[in-house]
Amino acid sequence: MTSLAIAANGLRKSYGDKTVLDGVDLAVPEGTVFSLLGPNGAGKTTAVKILSTLVTADAGDIRIGGHDLAADPQAVRGAIGVTGQFSAVDGLITGEENMLLMADLHHLPRAEGRRVAAELLERFDLTEAAKKPASTYSGGMKRRLDIAMTLVGAPRIIFLDEPTTGLDPRSRHTMWQIIRGLVSDGVTVFLTTQYLEEADQLADRIAVLNDGGIAAEGSAEELKRLIPGGHVRLRFTDPAAYRSAASALREATLPHARTGSRGGTPVDEALVLRIPSDGSQRELRSLLDWLDSAGIEADELTVHTPDLDDVFFALTGPAGIPAQTKENVR
Repeated sequence: MTSLAIAANGLRKSYGDKTVLDGVDLAVPEGTVFSLLGPNGAGKTTAVKILSTLVTADAGDIRIGGHDLAADPQAVRGAIGVTGQFSAVDGLITGEENMLLMADLHHLPRAEGRRVAAELLERFDLTEAAKKPASTYSGGMKRRLDIAMTLVGAPRIIFLDEPTTGLDPRSRHTMWQIIRGLVSDGVTVFLTTQYLEEADQLADRIAVLNDGGIAAEGSAEELKRLIPGGHVRLRFTDPAAYRSAASALREATLPHARTGSRGGTPVDEALVLRIPSDGSQRELRSLLDWLDSAGIEADELTVHTPDLDDVFFALTGPAGIPAQTKENVR
């Protein structure tokens, strides 16, 4: 079995009478990207601060990189790197000097520190700007330098707290490539983000934090299947074929393609049928088999599934998703 880079059970934290984290459980396998989503104030940054030894939890058992956080926080600090919401880059000195400062803080020998700094500056495409004050860097360059500084100590677990906030789309995609490269090298990434597309693109598993607890957890595809509204769209150019398909659909035995509230929905003016579906391979195979047996040939078949925006709003809205449905994805 894959070892866990991060394991937390019963994580609790309150500030006065405000409970921020109320019994949160987290399990992050080594060499994966785990993304924690949630609305502003949900406790994402508090969770990162606790797991990275910056804040003490009120309760909970936490192991990071195999080390007990309460018993040996120094060992945890030696295994992790942290890039917070706000850049740790010192704008008054050059990019190279920022890197060498981090090397000194990690007690690297002078020659080793210069070698590591040069390698990371090259890896993050910052060599040409290395001698310039960091205050002259663009937002994307500062973020790359920030992560490069985090990597000076060769951490195997990295916490990235909203690393692409404020970046333009090109810089954001560059950052995604950097994160993917880290994971391919075996690094574990704990990512918090407000960009749902970012979690969808990067995360192996996603947890949605709301009201102090984990509202749901799973892969992006598993979470999307929690939300109703997915369907298969059949489009016809021949009105006769459309009417034949609509008639056959009313007598269909497909699990989700029956008449009534969950049946296929005809849209006459567009010659389109919409059949509720979760988009799974099993359901698509069942639908295609039914189309073949009924002698129906649509001109176009497309699958439409809810996205992470739908999941986020459903999980963090007033009503949320029924608890029994959430349990199915854990």
